[in-house]
Amino acid sequence: MAAAIRTESLTKRYWRTFALNGMNLEVQQGAIYALVGPNGAGKTTSIKILMNLLGATSGHAEMLGIDSRKIRGKSYAQIGYVSENQQFPEWMKVGFLFEYLRQFYPTWDRPVEETLVKQFELPRDRKVKALSRGMKMKLALAGALSFRPKLIILDEPFGGLDPLVRDQLIEGLLQRSAETTVFLSSHDLTEIESFATHIGYLEEGKLRFSEELTSLSARFREVEVTLEAERLLLPSLPQSWLQVKTAGTLVRFVESRFDEERTSAEIRSALPKVQRIVFRAMGLRAIFLAMARRAETAQRA
Repeated sequence: MAAAIRTESLTKRYWRTFALNGMNLEVQQGAIYALVGPNGAGKTTSIKILMNLLGATSGHAEMLGIDSRKIRGKSYAQIGYVSENQQFPEWMKVGFLFEYLRQFYPTWDRPVEETLVKQFELPRDRKVKALSRGMKMKLALAGALSFRPKLIILDEPFGGLDPLVRDQLIEGLLQRSAETTVFLSSHDLTEIESFATHIGYLEEGKLRFSEELTSLSARFREVEVTLEAERLLLPSLPQSWLQVKTAGTLVRFVESRFDEERTSAEIRSALPKVQRIVFRAMGLRAIFLAMARRAETAQRA
């Protein structure tokens, strides 16, 4: 299956500062791919380069097999784009805005439009400037889905929205996801975990990992080890152990490449006289925090 999005050594530099540093990314068609990472990690920069809204310093990016530098005009008829800072003609009424948009998309589907307008409770007779931020995001998503795009790009679509609006947006998105590829950046990790199929973690402009959510969840575990007696930790512990902490006879850490048999063997090798080992599954937010804290620790070292 061809990739919907592909980047090779994608780099964006501002003088000596790297917003992106050699990012290699591949998003398969049909995926719901979430790009996560701390503020300033390069998520929005990546999206702007993909959409040809910003030029890369070096490297290559493409969407739907088209070089991102050539995406313009008719290319956008296949790609829906929703940003947290979406701009609209504020003077237009919602109904007139849909009429205006229909002219630019040969694949515009009126029944889909009607379904989304009803689902999102969009008032056709109200001016855009009178809409709340949540309603504007619904309007943006309805406009991006009504022409049945092959790919939809969402940049922080849930930021600052109340839970009900987020749920409505996600429901509308999922109902159309069978016929499109979804690529989004977001800080709302709890929401992402409920529907994303793939996750990429971007940190300091570098893609640290990119994999299926099920695979990511399987390889991260919170680990609690009880020793027979209090002891000092060895100076050299497996690199996959993150946030190692001790409290009396307890040792706690996050294992980032969990395999029960191998991890148990490593624990007994590194920590003699082990009395008890407990493994606990981790949610996406906990995994994100473990990765972010690892980066902070590395910077202080």
